[in-house]
Amino acid sequence: MQAPANPSSSSAAVSSSMPHKLVIASRESRLAMWQAEHVRAALQQYYPSCDVSILGMTTRGDQILDRTLSKVGGKGLFVKELEVAMSEGRADLAVHSLKDVPMELPEGFTLTAVMEREDPRDALVSAQFASLEEMPAGTVVGTSSLRREAALRSRFPHLVIKPLRGNLDTRLGKLDRGEYGAIILAAAGLKRLGLGDRIRALIAPESSLPAAGQGALGIEIRADRPELAEWLAPLNHLPTLLAVSAERAVSRRLGGSCQVPLAAHARWRDASLQLDAFVALPDGSRQVRAHATGPVATVADAEALGTAVAGDLLAQGADGVLAALSTDSAAGPA
Repeated sequence: MQAPANPSSSSAAVSSSMPHKLVIASRESRLAMWQAEHVRAALQQYYPSCDVSILGMTTRGDQILDRTLSKVGGKGLFVKELEVAMSEGRADLAVHSLKDVPMELPEGFTLTAVMEREDPRDALVSAQFASLEEMPAGTVVGTSSLRREAALRSRFPHLVIKPLRGNLDTRLGKLDRGEYGAIILAAAGLKRLGLGDRIRALIAPESSLPAAGQGALGIEIRADRPELAEWLAPLNHLPTLLAVSAERAVSRRLGGSCQVPLAAHARWRDASLQLDAFVALPDGSRQVRAHATGPVATVADAEALGTAVAGDLLAQGADGVLAALSTDSAAGPA
């Protein structure tokens, strides 16, 4: 038996009242615009007579590049301006990389659709090295993620891990200029932009567990737009929705954000969902891991699985790790 099929994927699920005009809010990075174009193409397939346009915007997360996200406000910096555009009626929906969407949305907004997932793994990009294992001591590796940093420091304490900010092209440019010996990126973004040939190695989830929602696209709307939710329903991919619902439930229970090195990754094994998660200190000195597998047919099932895994993490001492992170954050930089 395979993962549940998507009951909304047929034309029968399309609302009898068709949209005439839809505006998609998107960040203006090349990857974000690709994602918005991907959603526009899907909508035009279902609603050929609908005028679907894209409102490109620059967010605070795109503007602040000299500090890590964990120090300037976290993932919400990438979505706030898009939500303002929806509040003001300038846009109907926003497209996000789901790993960038906070676990708790502001009041009045909802995540209405999750599209089929691309490769959720992390990818090694380097002109010099084909694997992390072959890198000599002192090699500089760039990453934007405390989660990746914790995994790298735990497995490769001889490497030098440095922050890496900017959009995908900016990060690749820094690598090409020799500022880093290698960088770690999400494989999904590289593949979506036709840059799969830049990937030297895909990192197995067992070695670098992906972030909750990594590789999936989420569509956000105002909660008071039920007709819009109905129009967007055909874009939902149920197996992906259930997997990321389990992942996000782990993160939500543990207060997951850019300030917390936390991973949660779900994979289908026939009709059961296999969920792995960890929470760690950024220096990799302490990690707590948990795993569970169970039958999942609804979002409620998925969230129950995620909540159980989060409970296991807490029972193993994850609350101590979170408390240490909170203390470090409150202390601020030395």
